[in-house]
This record gives sequence, C-alpha cells and structure tokens, in this order.
Amino acid sequence: MGVLKSATTTGEDAALRPRFTRAGMVEVPRDSIPEGSMLPQTAYQVVLDEVMLDGNARFNLATFVTTWMDEEADKLYAATVDKNMVDKDEYPQTADIEARCVRMLGDLWHVPDALDSVGTSTTGSSEGCMLAGLALKRRWQQARQAAGKPADRPNIVMGGNVQVVWEKFANYWEVEPRYVPLEGDVFHLTADRLLDHVDENTIGVVAVLGSTMDGTYEPVQEICAALDGYEADSGVSVPVHVDAASGGFVAPFIQPDLVWDFRLERVVSIQSSGHKYGLVYPGVGWVLWRSAEHLPEDLVFHVNYLGGDMPTFALNFSRPGAQVVLQYFQFLRLGREGYRLVQQSCQDVAVHISQTLAAMPEFTVIADGTELPVVAFGLSPAVTKYDVFDLSRKLRERGWLVPAYTMPPKRDDLAVLRIVVRNGFSHDMAELFLRDLRTAIDWLDDLDSPMPREEQPSGFHH
Repeated sequence: MGVLKSATTTGEDAALRPRFTRAGMVEVPRDSIPEGSMLPQTAYQVVLDEVMLDGNARFNLATFVTTWMDEEADKLYAATVDKNMVDKDEYPQTADIEARCVRMLGDLWHVPDALDSVGTSTTGSSEGCMLAGLALKRRWQQARQAAGKPADRPNIVMGGNVQVVWEKFANYWEVEPRYVPLEGDVFHLTADRLLDHVDENTIGVVAVLGSTMDGTYEPVQEICAALDGYEADSGVSVPVHVDAASGGFVAPFIQPDLVWDFRLERVVSIQSSGHKYGLVYPGVGWVLWRSAEHLPEDLVFHVNYLGGDMPTFALNFSRPGAQVVLQYFQFLRLGREGYRLVQQSCQDVAVHISQTLAAMPEFTVIADGTELPVVAFGLSPAVTKYDVFDLSRKLRERGWLVPAYTMPPKRDDLAVLRIVVRNGFSHDMAELFLRDLRTAIDWLDDLDSPMPREEQPSGFHH
C-alpha cells in the first residue's frame, strides 16, 4: 500500500512541486483507501499513467463498441455527464429527448404506429435482452394461465452462436435455453433447423441480426415464415425477438430492402446497442416493442420519486443520461444519409480486408463483411507452424487487438480471428493493419518449430 507522509501541502509546495514528484509515495494505493489526500493534479496523473497501459482503443479490432465521436460530442458529453436518466421530473428535457429517440427508432424499425412507439433506453443491449426476454416470459405465462394450462416449464429457442447474455437470461429468470447447434459452414440459426426445438412452452425465438461470432445476419424473415407454418399446423403462436445489437443500426441504412424488423408481424420486440453502430460512447442501448400489448403492464413500475410519477421498466435505476443525449446528437448530426455514409464506409473497408485475406494462401475467409462490417478468418490447412492464437499475440506487439477464439459446440474444431470495422477505422488504417499482418506471418513462418499453444480468452463484447 502506498505511503503518504503528509495529508497537507502548502501553497508554495503545490505551486512548485512537479506533477511526477510525489513526496513520500512509494507506490500507488491498491488495496485500501489511503489515509491522506493528494492534489487533484497528482491523482489525475497517477490514474492516467496506469490506464495508458491499456490497448489503444482505435487499434482495438475486437470490440463492437464506439471508440470515437466528434469533438462537439465530447463537449456535449462533458456538459451532460451529471444527468441522471431516471430523474425524469428534474431533467424533463433529457426525458423528452429519450422519448424522441424511441420514436425515431420506431420509425426506423417500422413500428406500425411509430408516433406511439413503446420502448426505453437501457445501459446497453444486454439489459435490453433481459427486458425483452422478461416480457416474452410474462406474456407466455399470462396466456397459459388464461387457458388453464401449466406455466412452469418455459423455454426459449436460439442458435448456438448467441451472445452470452441470453445464457444469463435463461439462468437468471429460470427459462430452459434451447440452443440450435451449428452445423457445417453455417454459423447461425436457420429456419430449416428451428422447428425441432419449438413447442407450446416456447416463450419466443431469438433471431440475431449480426452474430458476434462472424457478423452474419440470421434470416429473420425465413424464421418467421417457418413459425407461421408451425402455427398453422399446431395452433401454437411463437413470437420472435430480434437481437439487433449491431445490425439494428446497420441494416436500415445499407441494406434497406432486407426485411427483418417490425414489418414482420411475428417480430414483437427488437433491441440494439446505441454504443455500437449507433455510434455513441458506452453505454446506451434501446429496446422497443411492436405495441403496448407486447409489454405487460405489470412489468412497468410507477415510482413516486424525486417529485413525480415515473413509469419505468429497467433493471437499473440511476444511470447516466449523457449517452441518451449523445444518441440524439448523432441522429441530428448524421441523419439517415450520414449513417448510410458511415456504415457503407465501414463495410467497404471490411470487404477490402476480406478480399485481401482471401488472396493470401495462409487464410480462409469465414465471413467477408458484406452483412455487418466484420471479417472472420481462419488459417488454411497448410499452415502448421502456428495457430490463430499465436498470430493474435504477435499482432498485439504492434498494438493491434484481434481476438482469436473457437466456434461454438459442434464446430469448436474451427478457430478464427475476427476484425470489427468501426467508424474511424479508415482504408489507411486497414492498409497499416494488413502490412503488420504480413510482417507477423513472415516472422511466424521463420520459426524453426511450432510455438507453444495456450488457451486464449475470446475477447467478445456485447
């Protein structure tokens, strides 16, 4: 634990002492709060020095999360960082901005009556998934009870590629998870493998618009059509939730003809991350329902707190309002055309990277960036001296953070690397990355013997 000889500093000492001269401090306190205080400039420098050891966010090709915004957004962030989103009575304009964003997303995702869109901001997609899942479970329970049927064995159906939040949902809220396993070279849920897992206890099917594994879209329209057929044969209606954590802010702008949203009657809820391709700093997400009937009223709490009645449906209570303000800023700043330009530029870079990789004998491209701007690739069978984990470690020496991981069960024989192209990752940066990738391969190829293999973390971010 660090030692501070004195908790006080004279004005003269404060004026003259260099920021890096910390009298009496042997090391930074890490396990308990120090007895004395220090100048704010000193505390700032101590913390800044440590976080500089983190990877460069702009070189982080693992995360889907936004790492850059306009300078004006940074200023707006600083100006609104003290706002508490839950305190709608004290910050009514921020609450109104949240409602505007919900209506704008309702319009973007084709809610039947967008002006009356039902939804809320969240701390991110994970909370949105939890809320949407709870609504599915509660509506299923109510329908079963009304029909005089047991409601004690709910299940939820999804592909084996879903993000871990859905495993958490099933665990926390006591719902049986039914994972449709991956097969062959298709790494997501498809309509033809769905119906074997659905029955009258299924509270819903999760369709993912942009898999974290490889960036591909699940065929939401085909999944809904298969469930239409199932209902016609069985009389059991199974709703669909679309996990559009990333695709919800990509598909409407660069794949506008893709039908995946509330244009499909079976889709009852959609969630997405504002802090991913919504282009806002973490953490903000959004979840919307087709209509009020799909969000059971008994899940909505009316809280008399801080001066007024506040209806709320959330897992968190107090949370930042600044990111909601930044989402509205981006909607105004970019508009539909701006979002289209940003996402198309990201996709162009991703496709360029995938085409370059496909032309290199060392690699096999798994996903080429033509859906989400995400490239997943593995090593060709001819490469035996090193694996994707070795290559990931070697790239880190140049600052590039590229996750290496194995695919889910039944395809865990396949290990891949993944590149997420986000706003700010330019063609020039892509060329720098490809240059360093070639250098890393040359270095690994020159080894006399294979490197020791170690199990690596996946680096997934929802």
